[in-house]
Amino acid sequence: MKEIVTGNEAIARGAWEAGCHVAAAYPGTPSSEILENVSKYPEIDSEWSTNEKVAVEVAAGASLAGARSMAAMKHVGLNVAADPIFTMSYIGVNGGFVVITADDPGLFSSQNEQDNRWYALHAKLPMLEPSDSQECLDFMKDAFELSERFDVPLLFRVTTRICHSKSIVELGSRTEASIKPYVRNPGKNVMAPASAKKRRYVIEEREVRLRAFSNNCSYNRVEWGMRRKIGIITSGISYQHAREAFHKLDDEVSYLKLGFTYPLPDELILKFASEVETVYVIEENEPYIENFVKQLGISCTGREALPAVDELNSSIIACALLGHSEEGRWEVEATPPPRPPVLCPGCSHRGIFYEMAKYRDIATSSDIGCYTLGVMPPLGVADSVICMGAGVSAGIGFSKVFAMPGAARDDGKPIKKVFGVIGDSTFFHSGVTGLIDAVVNRSNMALCIMDNRTTAMTGHQDNPGTGRTIMGEKTQQIDLKALCVACGVRPDNVQMVDPYDLKQVHAAIRKAYDANEIFVIITTQPCALIKEVMRKREHMYCHVDEKLCVKCKMCLKVGCPAISLRESSAEITRSMCNGCAICAQVCPKNAISQVGELND
Repeated sequence: MKEIVTGNEAIARGAWEAGCHVAAAYPGTPSSEILENVSKYPEIDSEWSTNEKVAVEVAAGASLAGARSMAAMKHVGLNVAADPIFTMSYIGVNGGFVVITADDPGLFSSQNEQDNRWYALHAKLPMLEPSDSQECLDFMKDAFELSERFDVPLLFRVTTRICHSKSIVELGSRTEASIKPYVRNPGKNVMAPASAKKRRYVIEEREVRLRAFSNNCSYNRVEWGMRRKIGIITSGISYQHAREAFHKLDDEVSYLKLGFTYPLPDELILKFASEVETVYVIEENEPYIENFVKQLGISCTGREALPAVDELNSSIIACALLGHSEEGRWEVEATPPPRPPVLCPGCSHRGIFYEMAKYRDIATSSDIGCYTLGVMPPLGVADSVICMGAGVSAGIGFSKVFAMPGAARDDGKPIKKVFGVIGDSTFFHSGVTGLIDAVVNRSNMALCIMDNRTTAMTGHQDNPGTGRTIMGEKTQQIDLKALCVACGVRPDNVQMVDPYDLKQVHAAIRKAYDANEIFVIITTQPCALIKEVMRKREHMYCHVDEKLCVKCKMCLKVGCPAISLRESSAEITRSMCNGCAICAQVCPKNAISQVGELND
């Protein structure tokens, strides 16, 4: 049976067909849909883990127990999971173990553009890189077998275009893989220094076998042209771009398409380069392949012609390597209006940001999630965003320095309070340890946990605070306030607020501002885009009375995209509004009123 599916769907299908038993992940674009699709197969025990490190450790434990397992994450998630991954390279596997990294060239939804192929080199893990959805399925099926064959976790690297692009895929059936017998083996599985030293030699021996495999496997293949004038070495989505860019020169161009990209096939590359006149290396981001090719003594063109930043496409490649002009391409005559990312209408984060923006003597360390958008005008709340959990930990550092004599802003005015901002899912992911640090080291920062009852930015996945698993089962709902108290925050210093009630929010922020020890504010409104919430509020909206509106623009300061200014008055687009009424609370003339009631 054939279907048109995305790369993420194909990866999930490949895991199922391979007989995978256990799957774990933390959501992150562009990888989120992998586990969402895996969870549809009841034969696979799937879970959203609290973070990527936990996901890898869950899958690693399942592998050692004898089951085929996988962990999936976006590229920065591999940083979080690096500790167990490096050690699992020493330990090896029992059941096949695959780690999927979804890189994001072009930073479509990420804070950096790192190239995770280097992890394979650094951790000495074999790596597969598919170029389309069919290869995502086929390579994934083979990945478990290769992991077991070489006794090593396998890194499966995809990028945004592979994850989200669709192509035709031939679907197969599931091959049930038996759970392998568990044999207690501390010498292999317990990485005390004495054992690790012995396993280090095993890794080097394994490298030799993997290199030989890479030189002779079907994942690395040569596609010869008639005249062999140009030889292109490439992998992943860059292979598709290269084929399109050079399609008019098919007779002159040969391709070395690399699908097994660690270890790279030295003998195959040398042989290929010796039979073509000119060698191009086409790859996105870092010169991972190019550096290896040059180390083999092969003259080639790559990074000096191709951009080091952002995605590649066929046009960029044709201009860089074939001298094609940008002229003559189809262009859109109309200029689309700018659409910067903003908090959604009715967003439960807006109220607390609006009140925080009134304070000119605070610094705010924000975090990764929808609330990062608090930095956008007119709210303008965020002084730093580093990584998951740093909304807490960086805030501790901020507060230490701003308490020192002479510390001030560049205008000479002191910072009197530091607020950390973090979402519920991110807090569970990596904020808890930061809060414990703040308590133990007596930080007087304030922490705002934006509990919108979901992992919103990556597509509304469940987390430990929702009371549901990815497989739809009811489970224990972690109480955020109780968790904060358990971390050592005094109960009186943990305040729950309705972020739609600005008076309540204002009072809580003031109390946090005046506190001399760690103070936590937890907002308690779900994401406005959760389907159940949308249905509940579908008949609610806010209305502007033109007779009362004086066009003072106060309502625009809440930064809601549903509000605009006409010649006669402010206007609220009813189809966008969900009646949160924050704008009504800031209107000095009571010109805005809430209409409708919540559905039961």
